[in-house]
Amino acid sequence: MAFTIRTMNKEDYESVKDIYLEGIATKKATFQTTASDYDTWSNGHIEECRFVAVNEDNQVLGWVALSPTSSRCVYKGVNEVSIYIAQKARGQHVGTALLNKVIEESEQIDIWTLQSGIIEINEASIALHKKCGFRMVGLRENIARDVDGIWRNTVIMERRSQIVGL
Repeated sequence: MAFTIRTMNKEDYESVKDIYLEGIATKKATFQTTASDYDTWSNGHIEECRFVAVNEDNQVLGWVALSPTSSRCVYKGVNEVSIYIAQKARGQHVGTALLNKVIEESEQIDIWTLQSGIIEINEASIALHKKCGFRMVGLRENIARDVDGIWRNTVIMERRSQIVGL
């Protein structure tokens, strides 16, 4: 599958939201049950490091964005990764390309740690993060109930930059 990575823009949000809703439907990508409007979504993510993978017809195949983990200035270089891949593009290296892109670009803006909280049953996401240099640093047991009322664990993964924050 041919695709390119480019900066996400506001016009991409309907596709981004549709892919997020696909993730919700899997019951293993997020505990959320609805997608927000663009302004709410945008306010929760930093302006930099928002990327989409698009095919030759400019259809969004996946997206990645970062959120601050704390408002405290000492943690300004620590951000949480959100990454979602359209069902039709899974297994096509879209996730790897997006995650590597956000790693590279985040280091350009002095982010030294990327972290992800992944529902433990989401083996594909855990494997993707490991492939891109993340390591498991914790397990939060029975941290939240999914839409079916089942308690789920989350795996906490992080990637420390080898060039920023040393």
